[in-house]
Amino acid sequence: MQALCRDCLSQILPARRCPHCSSPRIKAHEELFSLTIAHMDCDAFYASVEKRDNPELATKPVIIGGGKRGVVSTACYVARIRGVRSAMPMFQALKLCPDAVVIKPRMSAYVEVSREIRKMMNELTPDVEPLSLDEAFMDLTGTEKLHGAPPAVMLARLVKRMKDELGVTGSIGLSHNKFLAKVASDLDKPRGFSVIGKAETDDFLRAKPVRLIWGIGPAAQASLDKAGIRTFSDLLRWDREALHSRFGSMGDRLWHLARGQDRRRVSAHAPVKSISNETTFFEDTASLEVLDGHLWRLAEKVSDRAKAKELAGRVVTLKLKRANHSALTRRVTLRSPTQIADRIYRTARSLLDQVGNEGPYRLLGCGISDLVPESQADESGDLLDPQAGKRAEAERATDAIRKRFGEGAILKGRALR
Repeated sequence: MQALCRDCLSQILPARRCPHCSSPRIKAHEELFSLTIAHMDCDAFYASVEKRDNPELATKPVIIGGGKRGVVSTACYVARIRGVRSAMPMFQALKLCPDAVVIKPRMSAYVEVSREIRKMMNELTPDVEPLSLDEAFMDLTGTEKLHGAPPAVMLARLVKRMKDELGVTGSIGLSHNKFLAKVASDLDKPRGFSVIGKAETDDFLRAKPVRLIWGIGPAAQASLDKAGIRTFSDLLRWDREALHSRFGSMGDRLWHLARGQDRRRVSAHAPVKSISNETTFFEDTASLEVLDGHLWRLAEKVSDRAKAKELAGRVVTLKLKRANHSALTRRVTLRSPTQIADRIYRTARSLLDQVGNEGPYRLLGCGISDLVPESQADESGDLLDPQAGKRAEAERATDAIRKRFGEGAILKGRALR
């Protein structure tokens, strides 16, 4: 049996406390130093950044999200103990946790921290596959010679650096494939370090519910329930052809995952297909002034994320949802890709004007797609709008000021509506 002290990073024999630093944070496992596929997931990421930046929030329940008609983006663990969960309607979250501090997302702050974490991961391995701002797969195969330490040690060092240098925590899942690494990272949050080895895979999975599989939503779960499939043990009773006949391509995937098999490689170049943001209003609105103010803020968020990912989009999309939940979607292809908030906003605003007075609306969203590298963005001037170039230059200057002095250093007047 091999063991690791997660505080001083010593490789030791299994013990209740580290013989070097007396820490009780010991991880022991037979395959600890031979496994190489990892999943790192930050702990309540948005809320952690807010608590780091405002120490007065340290012991308080914090919810990141919109108004009472919105949904929860992230809840800190104090709020989660009360039952608050991501994607929960805000009114329900506030019933469970009425003393919660509700904070609107600050995407530019989260993006900045995410980029620093990504740099740390890239120092460990070039094979980093981000899934979102706060989680990623890593393949550390062959890195032991480079770092002089097994992957498990380097992963423990990564989350220690995240805490010491950035003030946020993360949980590690370590296994022999992506499916099991992601499962492992959820086993002991926050600040977890969980391992699923090859030898224990079958025994570990057998009694687990199939909802453990990433991507099994309510509709898929209902289909599986109808077929009498609730656990991995139930899945193992089905042969491959029967699963494929019943569930199509998902059935073939289920057959492999039931046996702990996942041949997907960690890909550092998995493409991002679109970048979007939306908001649900506290009250339905048909006010063009209100919609305009929200649209500008959404365009800024989309722009911030595009700049963080060094991407630009050729297509701008406007999304509206009426009070009866019927949706309107409009999109337009630009002459050249953009990541500039001003251009995204103006394009989306023209789409809003084309829709006309079909409100009131309960939801507004905008986004960009058909993504390309930012080096191809905003290359040529706009003959129909000769001031566009100057506005783009002003926006990049504003970005630099906000990066140095904080997101609130400069605000557009329309953003205050």
